[in-house]
Amino acid sequence: MEIAIHNAENKAAGQLSVSDAIFGREFSEDLVHQVVVAYRNAGRSGTKAQKTRSEVNGTTKKSKKQKGGGARHGALTAPIFVGGGVTFAAKPRSFAQKVNRKMYRAAMAAILSELNRQGRLKVVDAFDLDAPKTSGLVAKLKGLELGRRPLIVTEDASEHLYLSARNLPYVEVRDVQGLDPVSLVGADSVLITQDAVKKIEEWLA
Repeated sequence: MEIAIHNAENKAAGQLSVSDAIFGREFSEDLVHQVVVAYRNAGRSGTKAQKTRSEVNGTTKKSKKQKGGGARHGALTAPIFVGGGVTFAAKPRSFAQKVNRKMYRAAMAAILSELNRQGRLKVVDAFDLDAPKTSGLVAKLKGLELGRRPLIVTEDASEHLYLSARNLPYVEVRDVQGLDPVSLVGADSVLITQDAVKKIEEWLA
């Protein structure tokens, strides 16, 4: 299939032949949802921890004599006492979900294909800045009409481009190696260079 290429002035600059399997794939909502959830869960730390009665700091000596004092109790570290342990204490756990490589690549191709169908994927011949100037990046993006939350994908994100976008809260810059399903799904539109398209095709082939 063919995708239109634009220049920095948002004018047509030709056609780019791309793989139908990556940019023309049928969208699978279930697969994309599973991969996005798994990717986000992989970033969760799962550090919640509570102490059982054997882990709290306190004596395990019997607090009073067995008879004659009302209720019969042993150590004050028991869960029924203030400062005692927790009966079913929460422990750190992993939230990771298994997603194999084939599923991940298929989900990425499905997202890119859907962006292309919706007209939210714009391919440019090249995209970079001569100096790290936020104002220069804003002017370039305004001319390309990318919406409020654009994602810029280049083959190797230059330092000038990264520094220029750092102060823009809704503009994200990624190279192909740093591309992930969450950033693609959350973007209003995706600006991608011609070289990055070829590298993505090699990666997802």
